[in-house]
Amino acid sequence: MRIGITGGIGSGKSYICNLLRERGYEVYNCDDEAKRLMVEDDTIISQLKALIGDDAYTPDGALNKPVIAQFLFSDASNGAKVNSIVHPAVKKDYLRWAEGKSIAFMECAILFESGFDNVVDFTVLVWADAKNRLKRAMKRDNATKEQIEARMEAQISDDEARLRADYIFRHNDYDTTENEMNKLIHYINEKLRAGN
Repeated sequence: MRIGITGGIGSGKSYICNLLRERGYEVYNCDDEAKRLMVEDDTIISQLKALIGDDAYTPDGALNKPVIAQFLFSDASNGAKVNSIVHPAVKKDYLRWAEGKSIAFMECAILFESGFDNVVDFTVLVWADAKNRLKRAMKRDNATKEQIEARMEAQISDDEARLRADYIFRHNDYDTTENEMNKLIHYINEKLRAGN
């Protein structure tokens, strides 16, 4: 069973995924694997060079982050162009990684926005109210209220995410995390037993 886990900034999505790992589950992190593929996958490398130029990579094969950042900020449509190269490769890599696993979690910040929900059997939204998310993200990123609010605005709305998710993991209070985790695992096991 393939399960996508998402959540807005400060929701605690990565924290929940780390707790799943502690319980022995494997979790594919889309952000980490995208970064890896961008320097390992020959198709991505050649396509990014064709799109941005050979200087998208340093002579030692690392991403030339200032060049890529300049490309992304120079035109609002350039992010979609890069994503159209990277996202299909990440999806393919996840499906290969998930093959043969009875439960294969995927952590993806942009699960719905990127269409990654199409490659999983069901989706879990880690949800916390805006006040909690703002406080957590400001502390974690050492950022201002305005900076975090701008990032929250750029993401899918809470209402839309809740409508699209199959399961909502409520994460307002760390005291309830263990109970919420037990409920999620029970839900997954019930679905496995039911064969869907």
